[in-house]
Amino acid sequence: MTYKKKDYYTTLSKAKNMVPGFREAFSRFEERLVLDQCSKSMFTNYSRNLAHLALHFGRVPHEISVEEINGYLYRLTVHDNLSISFFKQTVFGLRFWFRLFDMESKALQMPVIKKEQTLPTVLSKEECKELFASPRSLKHKFLLAFAYAGGLRMNELRMLKIVDVDLQRKQVHIRQGKGKKDRYVILADFIVTRFQKYLDEVKPVKYLFEGQTPGDVMGERSIQYVINEAVKKTTIQKEVSMHTLRHSFATHLLEDGVDIYSIQRLLGHADIRTTIVYLHVAQVIPKVAHSPLDSLYGFKK
Repeated sequence: MTYKKKDYYTTLSKAKNMVPGFREAFSRFEERLVLDQCSKSMFTNYSRNLAHLALHFGRVPHEISVEEINGYLYRLTVHDNLSISFFKQTVFGLRFWFRLFDMESKALQMPVIKKEQTLPTVLSKEECKELFASPRSLKHKFLLAFAYAGGLRMNELRMLKIVDVDLQRKQVHIRQGKGKKDRYVILADFIVTRFQKYLDEVKPVKYLFEGQTPGDVMGERSIQYVINEAVKKTTIQKEVSMHTLRHSFATHLLEDGVDIYSIQRLLGHADIRTTIVYLHVAQVIPKVAHSPLDSLYGFKK
C-alpha cells in the first residue's frame, strides 16, 4: 500500500468532513505535533494513517476499541498487503493520539514494534573512490564526495548553504539537523582544494547544491538519481543510497582509529548506541593493552 501526496490531502479532508468529531479532535492533535516540533514527514504520516483509520470505522480513533484496532491492522497486513512502514506509522500515531487524550492504557496496548537488527551497507574505500570518479558532471562528483566527507544526511546536504562552509577553519556548519540541533563537521582538505573551482564552474547562488532554478534547493529525488546513475557506471554490486555514504564515513573513521565518541558527535547521534552499530561493521584490528608508562618513555608506540 503506497500513498501519494494528493492521497494524504484527500484522506484527511474526507475524515474531517465525514467522521463526527474528527475535525475538532484533529485540530488538537495538530496543535500538539506543532508544539512538539515534530518533523513534517511525521506529521504527514500520522495524520494520513489516523484519518484512514477514522474513515474505516466512522469514529474518531479514541472511540475505537483496542480489539477493533488490532483486527483492522491484521486485515490490512494479511489481506490488503499493508507495508511495514504504514503499519509502524499507524501504531506510532495511535500511541501519540491516545496519550494526547489521556488514554495511556490504550497506548500501552498497541502492538510492539520490533527494531530490525540489520547491519548497514558499507562501501570499501576503493568503492568510494570508484563511485566519486564515475559521474561526468563536476557538480555530481562534488556532491557525492561532499556527502561522504562530512557523513551528512540527505536533508543536511540539501539545505547546506555556501556560507555554511568555512574554508579557514575547515568546518561545515550543519544547521538544524535531525532533532533540530546544530553541529559542526570536518571539512576535508580534498574539498578545500577544489571548492573554488566548484563555485566558479557550477555557480551556485545560495545553496551549495541547487536544482534547476538558481537559488532553489536540490530535490531528494534528484540527489538519489545522481547516486543511482553513478553506481550504474561502477563495478559496485551493493544496494547503495545516499545514506550508504554516511555509513561508510562512520565505518572508515573507525578503521582509521577515530574514537566512537568523536564519531557520535560528527554524526549528530543523540544516543551512543546508534553509533556503536558501526563497531560490528568496521574492520578494526584490536590493540593489546599496555601500560601508559611504556608509551611515555618510548617502549610502545
